[in-house]
Amino acid sequence: MTLRARDVSLAYDGTTVLDGLSLTVEGGEVVAVIGPSGVGKTTLLRLLALFERPDDGTVEFDGVDVWAAGESERLALRRRIGMVFQDAGLFDASVARNVEYGLRIRRSWRDRVGEELRSLVRSNGHPAAVEEALTVVGLADSREQTARSLSGGEAQRVSFARALAYDPDVLLLDEPTSDLDPRNTAVIEEAITEARDRGIGVVVATHDMHQAQRVADRVAVLLDADVSECGPTEAVFENPTDARTRKFISGELVY
Repeated sequence: MTLRARDVSLAYDGTTVLDGLSLTVEGGEVVAVIGPSGVGKTTLLRLLALFERPDDGTVEFDGVDVWAAGESERLALRRRIGMVFQDAGLFDASVARNVEYGLRIRRSWRDRVGEELRSLVRSNGHPAAVEEALTVVGLADSREQTARSLSGGEAQRVSFARALAYDPDVLLLDEPTSDLDPRNTAVIEEAITEARDRGIGVVVATHDMHQAQRVADRVAVLLDADVSECGPTEAVFENPTDARTRKFISGELVY
């Protein structure tokens, strides 16, 4: 699996957000995108999620130019991508039903019916993928709890489990631990590692450089509407080659 943005540019109302940016994520790796707030990290994730069409450049998924493909093919590719936003965005339903939602909308009717029949013979009535995802985020015992009763950190863990349950090829995370306490942050970071170990390509947009050092195999530094540097995590943090990257990481470059 390879998801690649190649020389992409995107502007809103005449303001350039991304300018000639290139980034690649492969299956089984975690790429952290770091940069100051408002620099375009979320826009980049939306572009990789196929929510946004670039003004210039291409987005390729396994060699397919996504925006040159037909609508049905593009939809099929989009369904292989999961995204977790800063806002968990849960429904007023049980934890398990929230996690199951992604499975329901992405599978064919035949697969949905088959899974419903299999779930009837289980003691808890939920698909195995839901149980596995809840176990990864440490909420298997809360499956029947209502989403509205969860803490903010628990809600974000449910949101992560919902994206993980349908086994995407790519998982995009937008500031997944923003404002979370250390315990919930640690659970999410462990879940990121689990996703990578399953062969999923993970992109984490974060302003937390310590988090990037903990979870990422590669780091991309987003500055001035482009990636100033991208490489192995230790190399980027310990010996950056770009002057802007060096100043940003050291705290000299203030936005």
